[in-house]
Amino acid sequence: MDRNDKLQTHFSLPKCNKQRYNEWIFSDVPSDITIEVSGGSFALHKFPLVARSGRIRKLAAELRDSDVSKVELLSLPGGAEAFELAAKFCYGINFEITSSNVAQLCCVAEYLEMMEEYSKDNLFSRAEAYLDSVVCKNLEMCVEVLQQCENLLPLAEELNIVSRCTEAIAAKACTEQIASSFSRLEYSSSGRLHMNKPAKCEEDWWIEDLSVLRVDLYQMVISAMRCRGVRPESIGASLVHYAQKVLTKKPSLWTAPTNQTKVELVGSVSPEQKVVVETIASLLPVEKLTVPVSFLFGLLRTAIMYDCSIACRLDLERRIAAHLEMASLDDLLIPSFRHAGDTLFDVDTVHRILVNFSQHDDSEEDMDDGSGYESDEPHSPSQTALIKVAKLVDNYLAEIAPDANLKLSKFMMIAEILPSHARLTDDGLYRAIDIYLKAHQGLPDTERKKLSKLIDFQKLSQEAGAHAAQNERLPIQSIVQVLYFEQVRLRNALCCSSFPDEEPKFVSYQSRRISSGALSAAMSPRDNYASLRRENRELKLELARMRMRLNDLEKDHVCMKQDLQKSSSYNLMSSFTRRIGKMNLFGYSSSRGSTSPSKRSQKTDFSKVLS
Repeated sequence: MDRNDKLQTHFSLPKCNKQRYNEWIFSDVPSDITIEVSGGSFALHKFPLVARSGRIRKLAAELRDSDVSKVELLSLPGGAEAFELAAKFCYGINFEITSSNVAQLCCVAEYLEMMEEYSKDNLFSRAEAYLDSVVCKNLEMCVEVLQQCENLLPLAEELNIVSRCTEAIAAKACTEQIASSFSRLEYSSSGRLHMNKPAKCEEDWWIEDLSVLRVDLYQMVISAMRCRGVRPESIGASLVHYAQKVLTKKPSLWTAPTNQTKVELVGSVSPEQKVVVETIASLLPVEKLTVPVSFLFGLLRTAIMYDCSIACRLDLERRIAAHLEMASLDDLLIPSFRHAGDTLFDVDTVHRILVNFSQHDDSEEDMDDGSGYESDEPHSPSQTALIKVAKLVDNYLAEIAPDANLKLSKFMMIAEILPSHARLTDDGLYRAIDIYLKAHQGLPDTERKKLSKLIDFQKLSQEAGAHAAQNERLPIQSIVQVLYFEQVRLRNALCCSSFPDEEPKFVSYQSRRISSGALSAAMSPRDNYASLRRENRELKLELARMRMRLNDLEKDHVCMKQDLQKSSSYNLMSSFTRRIGKMNLFGYSSSRGSTSPSKRSQKTDFSKVLS
């Protein structure tokens, strides 16, 4: 019997309670007390009830001197169904305690005070024993008990039924993950233990079971799992499954429609649905890559449609920015549901995500120490992510550019958010700007100039440069720049083809800067700093070698002077003097130094450096 059948049975009790209850009530003894509960009325006998229930004993004592024999228990937890089981227990009629009724029995026994002080082996102790010895040993039973507790709160929490079940579920899931980890251990050839394969979230079969819980009880279970040390990947997979099951019951809850306004959507959303979104967002693991970035975008889109709290949306935006490089263009296309005159897409939300990404990238660079600049790799991981995000932003700009209601200020704030070194080429940015100019042909010349200044024409490819040179939508100044850079590029290409082995002397400093402009602009400040440090080390090594050569030459010169002073022959003295007068110091060749052409050339070069 599923949950709906149980609810239907519960709601049908008032119609057939007399016929059902007469089946087990003593018919040959007239009743002397009537118990009224929510959903039914019971004509019973005082003696079996007061023998087990402390509350009924006190109420019956109050009615002793009265002609009225009716007792109302309208706030009894579990209603008529739970009281029927308690009354059967008082009459000694056997019934089975199961996971579907143990929570009701605990609560009704607490309410009726069916404790050991009134009768030995009473209902409360029996239900508690079954809960601890049977239910808490089985994960499925714990989930079923938690489902029953949804209608028994807050009494079920006061009796620690909810906490015992949640802790049992968390402990069971953690134990199974530990056992699964041990089963994947094996010895390598070197005798060390290692995992033979990574853990998969498909092994966590409890993910499907937890999706039937109400969101407040589900939150308690996930919090208990996190405290127990369940893998963040498993918790993330459970959150994704729960959200998709709960939030996709209506088509508009997960995939944003474009034919509805925000006011219509918010009016159709219940407060419980908003609580579900905010709860799932608060339960997301702090570790990266535990949930797909597309899921985060879907949750953010739903939070915007449901008008969830600002803190919830900002938290989702920060999480998305942490690994924005893994997003797709469809993820960024968040529809706007404000009013008919606004933009088609929510540009402000995307801008906040990009701001968080830029701040995150800057903080990572600040955290790196000096040793990080010694890396010989062309791009750091953050630079790789920056390049991917730049391509994504260019595609996003091209997608939103045809919107007639998109203001220039919003378009430019998206285009300017990333640093210039994020783009290897500006072809994508040029394409987006050209689409915007084509869709907004009434744009004034001053605004077209502002828009064109975003493009670094040195970083355009040959095809994009040829297109820009003939683009009438660009300002005249921009076209002149494109033609100039294309002319310099053509001149350099011709020079390289004419002199393949050496650089022409007539190539100016500006042309050399333009030819290397794309590479230098594509490098981040950290990469440029690393390149400068490497060049500095090479120059220091060369300078040290030159100083060693200079020291050798000075030693040779001192030895020659000593030989001249010791010689008594005037002719020998004059001969050495003539040799010194004719000798070029840095081209000197002696038996103490090397006479190889390479060393003579190095000495000559160093003399030029000193001069």
